[in-house]
Amino acid sequence: MLALLIRLGLRFEDRIEERRFVDQYVRGSLGWTQIAMLLGAATYAGYTLWDWVLYPEVVPTTLAIRGGTALFILLPLTALLSRRRMKPWAETIFLVYCVIPGCILPSIYLVLPSGFTFAAPGMMMIILFVSTMLPLRIGSLAIFCLLSWVALLVAESFALTMPTGLSFINHSLVGNAYALSLYAVAAREYRARRQFRTSEALQREKERSEKSLRDLRATQEQLVQAEKLASLGQLVAGVAHEVSTPLGLALTTSTTMQTDLQTMADALGGASVRRSDLTKGIDRLKQGLDLTFDNLHRASEMVHSFRQVAVHQADEDRRSFELRDWLSELMSKLAPLLSHHALTVEVQCPAGITLNSYPGALAQVISNLALNTAGHAYPGKTGGRFVVTVSQSNAKSVRLVCADDGVGIPEHLQAHIFDPFVTTSREKGNAGLGLHIAFNLVTSSLNGRLRLESKAGPGTRIVIEIPVEGTLQENSALLRSEASAIGSR
Repeated sequence: MLALLIRLGLRFEDRIEERRFVDQYVRGSLGWTQIAMLLGAATYAGYTLWDWVLYPEVVPTTLAIRGGTALFILLPLTALLSRRRMKPWAETIFLVYCVIPGCILPSIYLVLPSGFTFAAPGMMMIILFVSTMLPLRIGSLAIFCLLSWVALLVAESFALTMPTGLSFINHSLVGNAYALSLYAVAAREYRARRQFRTSEALQREKERSEKSLRDLRATQEQLVQAEKLASLGQLVAGVAHEVSTPLGLALTTSTTMQTDLQTMADALGGASVRRSDLTKGIDRLKQGLDLTFDNLHRASEMVHSFRQVAVHQADEDRRSFELRDWLSELMSKLAPLLSHHALTVEVQCPAGITLNSYPGALAQVISNLALNTAGHAYPGKTGGRFVVTVSQSNAKSVRLVCADDGVGIPEHLQAHIFDPFVTTSREKGNAGLGLHIAFNLVTSSLNGRLRLESKAGPGTRIVIEIPVEGTLQENSALLRSEASAIGSR
């Protein structure tokens, strides 16, 4: 029987899954079921009114049977469901609640003068209530049908007289009612099981998706940090190259001054010293000191600029800043790195635009776009322009257009330029994550939009639109970045 129920979809093979389904199906809405049980008890006792209308003389007997059943059996069983420790026995309580009045009802027809004339309608009312109002499974309903039908047969065997054919009619009607109720309950349970499995699958998929989203967020954070470190590493290399020149000159000059100083010391230790030689030595030392000071000052400024850029790109705090001065400062500090690519930078920004946003994130975005232009727009370091144009059409948002007149983006890549790991220079070791980081920062940290505006052909225009009052979005922005994850050319 168990195998048949499994094949019919009326039972699960997994016992744990079956237990969870029973908990949900049978015990899912006990409050509403208790209300139905109260209505059932009132209806069962209320049929005494029919007896009083037809046969007043038997009302005491039928009231004792109907009312006693409702008062001493149906209502206590309903109350039992309110106790927490009895809830695991809910299905058994439902079965007892159905079987007892179903088996007692045929005995009432033994005391009625009409006998079993109205037996079929009475039994059908109970069957209707049981199959529609209570969360019985097909097995419990089958037990109820079998026991109540046997009770009807037994009661008929004690009947003194029955019209010819009445038993056949009653059992035909009751049998049809049993068959229909069994089918209805089986269909309801089958659909409930299908829905249960669907909801379980959806729940598992939701948990898997949430885990994937958490992993994606962690990966994005790692990529952001990795890109920041890579950007700073490139900047370190560029600044180190630039700083090495003035430091080298300062070292060479100091070595020369040391030699000149030793020459003057030797001369002063001799028999005679000419004034012209002493003056000449002092002049050479003065020139050397000036040259050393200038080169050391230049190196110090470069190191200071490097520190400022590092602070900008590691800064995650929100603050207010004036955009034009901030952009000019940022570009001047990126100049040592961009100069190796012969890339000139222009900033066209009206004065007076103040943002309350995240300068660290914006610095990372513009740095990535500038480095992307330097590495891809002008192959062979032939030189070029990177222009940042700022405009403000309304008081709530600012538009930054980062443009170049380089080779442009191939048409077949333009639809995927914001996909991860898309690059035109894979052979040079580029991972294709520059614009990935830029897009993620614009959408998640700056609460803005980043899009490619240029068409096929020379030149590239990337537009950034950010609110003047930036807010940090988390879930919705990360979902957008998951759906439109981006890459570098």
